[in-house]
Amino acid sequence: MVSSSELLTPESLDETYGPDSPRKLIEVDGVVAPEMPLNIQETGIDRDVLANLALRLAYTVPQFTTESASEQLCLPGPIITELLEQLRVEKMVEILGQSGPFGYRYAITHQGREQAARLMTISGYVGPAPVSLEAYTAMLEWQLARLPDATSENVARAIEELVLPDHAIHMAGLAASSRRSLFLYGPPGNGKTSIGTLLHRAMRGELWIPHCIAIDNQIIRVFDMQSHERATGHVPLQIEQQHDRRWVRIERPFIVVGGELTLEALDLNYSTERGYYEAPLHFKANGGVFLLDDFGCQRAEPHQLLNRWIVPLDRHIDYLTLRTGQKIQVPFQQMLIVSTNIKPQEVISPALLRRMGYRVFLDHPSPEQFTQIFQDYAALCDLEVPAEVIPWLLDRYRAENRAMSCCEPRYLIQRVQDICHYDGQPVTLSKDLLSTAWTGYFGNEDAIIGKVTTS
Repeated sequence: MVSSSELLTPESLDETYGPDSPRKLIEVDGVVAPEMPLNIQETGIDRDVLANLALRLAYTVPQFTTESASEQLCLPGPIITELLEQLRVEKMVEILGQSGPFGYRYAITHQGREQAARLMTISGYVGPAPVSLEAYTAMLEWQLARLPDATSENVARAIEELVLPDHAIHMAGLAASSRRSLFLYGPPGNGKTSIGTLLHRAMRGELWIPHCIAIDNQIIRVFDMQSHERATGHVPLQIEQQHDRRWVRIERPFIVVGGELTLEALDLNYSTERGYYEAPLHFKANGGVFLLDDFGCQRAEPHQLLNRWIVPLDRHIDYLTLRTGQKIQVPFQQMLIVSTNIKPQEVISPALLRRMGYRVFLDHPSPEQFTQIFQDYAALCDLEVPAEVIPWLLDRYRAENRAMSCCEPRYLIQRVQDICHYDGQPVTLSKDLLSTAWTGYFGNEDAIIGKVTTS
């Protein structure tokens, strides 16, 4: 490995990380990051795109400084200085005075304001400078090839709070380790959503993603505070000072969509108010997990939603469409998890079913599994389970010919807690309290009284 403070050169990158690594990386104490560009050419973005971005920034404020422009556009001072000098020569901005030893105060000119207004009709984006789609794709694939795999130990630890059949744990672990898709199906309330959520914990490592990417003059926003969580791990000071600030270090994404998902949401979303594109959620999930929950409840037909991913699942690439009609190829590099109460053959074509990585059927729990779930959740709530409670519950399920679900021990205990809090008494588990909780949860009313007694 190279020295912890040595800049990675193309030669050392080839030697250390292989010939396919991105060309501009810096490593300090084992942390690797995109290195700050030294000139406009190294940004990978056309000079005019960056100059237009700087002019739009000038359009939004009465005046600004070299330092504030550098901060807002996430570009180093020398590049900002060069861009602003170009705009000054073109009479788009004017210098008002010095702002420090190496910077100036600027204001937009009348000519610049007219030009910026025209630019705003093409793109209204003002913020961190973009990276190229090629740079994003290369950096994503390079990072994913080096992130740790989800091991059987990690998977077991991540989902240990669930009581699942061994085959379900094994299949879920294989999907997470291979980063293939996972199709979870079975009756509701038996852990499908929980598996999808907890599997994300088994995926270790952090990612660098860009604030946005540029396609010519069009901007696509990638980093999203609602979808992404900034990484909290230690970053050496030298990385802080020398990394390319157009990139953000995040935890591996976990994004959930449910009944609100539409076909339109799986493509670029152009905001006429903001003047730029928002990347679709499955794109933002690259490097992590995309959970399609309650599949079959969406407004679009199930087969339409899943057929949308036949090519991405097969080739790990997707195609998104700009409003001009231009299609762009982007990476499809996340673990897709589909959770549904519907049988696969009823909603998925054979062509797509072949491309699904793993399928897991989660049935109703056995009496033994139900007992363990009930006892585990009671212990989590610091509650004792009297010896007669579990047999009484199992008898009541049988008497009503009601199938058990894995979620019901938690819901019944929570309702016992509600009852005790409402009545101002200590929380305990008893047949009487559980009988009231049962009626409140299942809504049986008086129809069942007499079939099962609490004595």
